[in-house]
Amino acid sequence: MNVRHRVVVLALDGVHPFELAIPARIFGSATGPAGEPLYEVITCGLDGGPVRTNADFAVAVEHGLEAMETADTLVIPPFVCHPGDDREWLPAPLADAFSRLRPGTRLVSICTASYVLAAAGLLDGRRATTHWSEAEHFQRTFPKVEVDPDVLFVDGGDVLTAAGVAAGIDLCMHLVRRDHGSETANQVARRCVVPPWREGGQAQFIERPVPEPSAATTAATRAWALEQLHRPLSLSELASHARMSVRTFSRRFRDEVGMTPGQWLTQQRIEHARRLLETTDLPVDRVAAEAGFGTAASMRQHLAATIGVSPSAYRVTFRANDQTPVT
Repeated sequence: MNVRHRVVVLALDGVHPFELAIPARIFGSATGPAGEPLYEVITCGLDGGPVRTNADFAVAVEHGLEAMETADTLVIPPFVCHPGDDREWLPAPLADAFSRLRPGTRLVSICTASYVLAAAGLLDGRRATTHWSEAEHFQRTFPKVEVDPDVLFVDGGDVLTAAGVAAGIDLCMHLVRRDHGSETANQVARRCVVPPWREGGQAQFIERPVPEPSAATTAATRAWALEQLHRPLSLSELASHARMSVRTFSRRFRDEVGMTPGQWLTQQRIEHARRLLETTDLPVDRVAAEAGFGTAASMRQHLAATIGVSPSAYRVTFRANDQTPVT
């Protein structure tokens, strides 16, 4: 019998509709090899009645806070609140509901919903993020939290926080990937037409994310580079492919992607290596070569820095937790 992971989404008055819909869209698109749903997503509110949004409509919510007690993962989208009155972030019924959560419940906040987790004391002594525009106020309000205002999301294991809007998608995609591997996450990404992976440490704010209409972009070169990961790629070769000078290419790449070409390439190589470790029985040396690391030692170093384990340990851990046989 397939026991689905239950995701409970907490809709509070003034909820932002877009972010409210992210968990159902991402987790609801994840299926197993026979097409079976991997998650069950339900929505709850303070009293199970209609919930006002920050738009000109309300949403009907069938479940009250008792649903939180059944959650494997609890996701809290952002909502309109007045940060000056901290009591609004954690009304008494919600504080009581947090006290009744099952041990091991995974907690996720999107954007300024991090205030709810912080008000409940669940971020004390932890690294966390929130929307960059509120980071300074958040830190002043909750000095016990280690606030990182620059990243897309922070994975603290059982407590995860994301920055605004698109970072909520990134974090939900990250959880699908963490739960079921790259192949399932890539399938979800294709269905939802979203990036399959943006590293949590990527910058929240990119100065010029959209190039001028008349300007050339680095998109075609990035797509080409993904087909060339098995071999060394120099900055000059990338710039030549884009028909730009190295200086122009480097500047435009950072403007569009939010990181240097070298950082991006390393990120893509790590992603490719993880996917090969998850879905194939290739020897570690071969995986390192296919991903463009050259040597197994180099790949071990990069994986250890990124996920804290060796390639062999990652493969064993993933397969031990994976519900899908690797063929």
